[in-house]
Order: sequence, then C-alpha cells, then structure tokens
Amino acid sequence: MPEKIAVGQPWTQALRELKEQLQALQDSEREHTEALQLLKRQLAETKSSTKSLRTTIGEAFERLHRLLRERQKAMLEELEADTARTLTDIEQKVQRYSQQLRKVQEGAQILQERLAETDRHTFLAGVASLSERLKGKIHETNLTYEDFPTSKYTGPLQYTIWKSLFQDIHPVPAALTLDPGTAHQRLILSDDCTIVAYGNLHPQPLQDSPKRFDVEVSVLGSEAFSSGVHYWEVVVAEKTQWVIGLAHEAASRKGSIQIQPSRGFYCIVMHDGNQYSACTEPWTRLNVRDKLDKVGVFLDYDQGLLIFYNADDMSWLYTFREKFPGKLCSYFSPGQSHANGKNVQPLRINTVRI
Repeated sequence: MPEKIAVGQPWTQALRELKEQLQALQDSEREHTEALQLLKRQLAETKSSTKSLRTTIGEAFERLHRLLRERQKAMLEELEADTARTLTDIEQKVQRYSQQLRKVQEGAQILQERLAETDRHTFLAGVASLSERLKGKIHETNLTYEDFPTSKYTGPLQYTIWKSLFQDIHPVPAALTLDPGTAHQRLILSDDCTIVAYGNLHPQPLQDSPKRFDVEVSVLGSEAFSSGVHYWEVVVAEKTQWVIGLAHEAASRKGSIQIQPSRGFYCIVMHDGNQYSACTEPWTRLNVRDKLDKVGVFLDYDQGLLIFYNADDMSWLYTFREKFPGKLCSYFSPGQSHANGKNVQPLRINTVRI
C-alpha cells in the first residue's frame, strides 16, 4: 500500500513563516509610516523655523542699519553745527579785523603825510594833534583761532561709531561675578570675583555650607537667571582642562557630581589637553578646529536655549534645548592644576568695558 504524504507539518511551518514575514512587513510599514510622519513634521518645522529665522536676521540687521543711519544723521548734524559755529567765528573775526585794518591803514597814512612835511614849523605844529587823530587807529592783533575739530570725524572712525552703538546692542557680554560662598576650598577668587584659579596650597579654612562645592572644584555665578536673554564670555586661554556652563540653583553641590543635564548641569568641557565635549549622556564630541581662547555662553531662558560659541569669531560650538525647571546659575570649574605647570591659568569672566 503506498505511503501517505504528511502535509500537516510543512503547511503549518509555511503558514508560520508567512505570518512572521507579514508581521515583519507590517512592523516595517509602521516604522516607515512613523519615520515619514517625523520627516514631514521636521520638514514643516524646518520651513517654519527658516521663515522665522529670516525674520529674526532681517530684524537684527535692520536694527543695526537703523542705528547706523541714526548715528550717521547725528554725526552729520554735529558736523554741520561745528562747521556753522566755526564759520561764524571766523566771519566775525574777518569783519572785526577788516575794520581794524582800515583804521590801522588810516593811521599809517596820517603818519606818512606828517613825515612827508618838509617845513619844520608846519611839521612840529601838526605833531601835537597826532595823538588825538591816531586814537583808535592802533590795534594789537592777538588773533586766537581754534582749529576746526576734524579729529572728531577722522581717526578710527568705524571703531568710534561701534563704541557709540555699543550701548544700544543687546545682549552684550554681561559683567558677571562669582559667588564666593559656593566656591570649593581649593579655589582662589580675585578681589572683584571675576577670576577663579585652582590653588595648589592647602584648602582654605572656609566655612562649609550647603551652597559650597566640597568635592568638585567648582564655583557658581552670583546671579540666578529665571527669564530673559543673557550672554557672557569666559577666557579659557592656555588651559588644558575646564568646565563651563549652567547649573540649576537647586542642584546638589556635595560629593562627586555627574555633570550632565539629568543632574541639573548644562556644560561643555575641555579634557585630555586638547579635546572638547558637551556634557551630554554620553558626552558629545565637539568639532573644534583651533584651541579655544574665549567661550561665549548665550542663554534664552524662555525659549529653552543654551548655546556655546567660540567668542573670538562667534562660530557655533553646541546647543542645549531644554525646558528649564527653575533658576539657573552660571557654572565654572578651572580644573586642577598640576605640579608640572599644566592648567595653572585661571578662568576669567570677560567684561567688555566701553
């Protein structure tokens, strides 16, 4: 009798494989659909952002153009006023000296006529009346003349104009100060609290408090930000290690701290002598071509933006986009200095003084 062919098992296996393939295709379809939705949303957001940024850029340059036009108008009006004042002064002096010259010439003519008299008796008779006739005819020059103030409109004119505009530009590097009450005992602050360095001597006998960092060699700025737009610069030249950025006012300052957003810190770091990273989770390596000498920190609290720049040419370094939950303080860590002389330079808050 012929042997029966068992078809149940292959059919079941084929059915299972097809179902698995169908499930894989459905999963892929869902993933592709979600990806397309995300891309379309990003496309719309990018177009919207670009439109908004065009407006922002246009408004920023229009404001600068308006400020320049206003400064040009004011400078030209000042030039016209200086010109009118100088010309009036010169014209008045010309009129006065012209009158005096005529009187001097009249006096000279009187004397020449008397000197031309050949008869001694007539000559001597006329001398007695000369003083009366010459009264008011002799004048001292005593000319005083103020140079036209050309120096106001020459020299480093563009720099002069820039300085005059500086008070109308916002934001500009803020004059932040450091809070000594938060500084680690190894840190040394300048008298004006704008410079911080790591001290190799024994820890300073400072009173401990919940505000003070006890392990991390760090210090906070004295001002807390809870709204608005702020910008400051930090000089980091000739260093091999540092951390700068922002910290939640309520962030822990005791023990070893992980400098990352989930712990309330939004920072960038220089490490290993010549490497730069954003303190994300994990760290994000920054593409920095040349060693940084000065870092700019821009905070738009209400928009949840924290942007770092190379402050020498304002090239972008990194952006944190966060919904900040509370007050923020600027954060500074100069890192530890070494006996071999490495990393001994301080961090310094750069203040533009006009």
